[in-house]
Amino acid sequence: MFIEPVTVAPGRPVGRPLLSQYWRHALFLHWPVSPASVSPMLPPGVAPDVWNGTSWVGLVAFAMERLGPGRFPGLPYLGSFPEVNVRLYSVDRQGRRGVVFRSLDCPRLAAVLTARAVFALPYRWSSTHLAVDGGSYALATRTRGPGGTDTSCVLFGHIGQRLARPGPLADFLTARWGLHTRVRGRTVYLPTDHPPWPLHEARLTCLTQDLTRAAGVDVCGPPTSVLYSPGVPVRFGAWSPVPGPGRDPCTRTAPDGPR
Repeated sequence: MFIEPVTVAPGRPVGRPLLSQYWRHALFLHWPVSPASVSPMLPPGVAPDVWNGTSWVGLVAFAMERLGPGRFPGLPYLGSFPEVNVRLYSVDRQGRRGVVFRSLDCPRLAAVLTARAVFALPYRWSSTHLAVDGGSYALATRTRGPGGTDTSCVLFGHIGQRLARPGPLADFLTARWGLHTRVRGRTVYLPTDHPPWPLHEARLTCLTQDLTRAAGVDVCGPPTSVLYSPGVPVRFGAWSPVPGPGRDPCTRTAPDGPR
């Protein structure tokens, strides 16, 4: 397993962004999973990232705002929509930590088709509604699949106080500066540039979902970690290839946990 010390420092700034956007009202739900169970779901050249020997699966809901090319803000309607995704945590042989998406659901068909065609991301057209009112948070999403294989998620929660010191696990789960995906038969890394997430404590009052199961990950009980953020501006940079499997003399193994 090729793992480097956990760092929460942002990655390199994106000079010429491919995409600009704003992520608002992000709710992070996380469950621990064994690295061996999720390793087959990751693209070649990428391994599960771990914290204290454990990997994680995240269900993340947020509102995308003004998605657009380059530095230009996107259109208010076509570039703004709620989204919910299921993601795993990854690290490549160059020590770049990221996420691997198992599913992404949003109600804008144009965004779904573009993301699938250009970035090969597993977007799905869905009926998704997100409402944040003061300290209350509500999400409902439903995706219709072939042969009646529908998936859904309904949750309600409350947003608490801002965390002055979120802690190493919260940093590990949210401080991600890129994503790994498979484009045209090769694994690539897309860097992201955004400020550190301002994080709040949060709690769920209701959660019914089968998105994680449909993504191939079995979880039990309520999420171990529930966090909220009002949001950050985000820029995506150009992708770069990830070295394939095989011994890499530049990699090194570090102990579990942050340093």
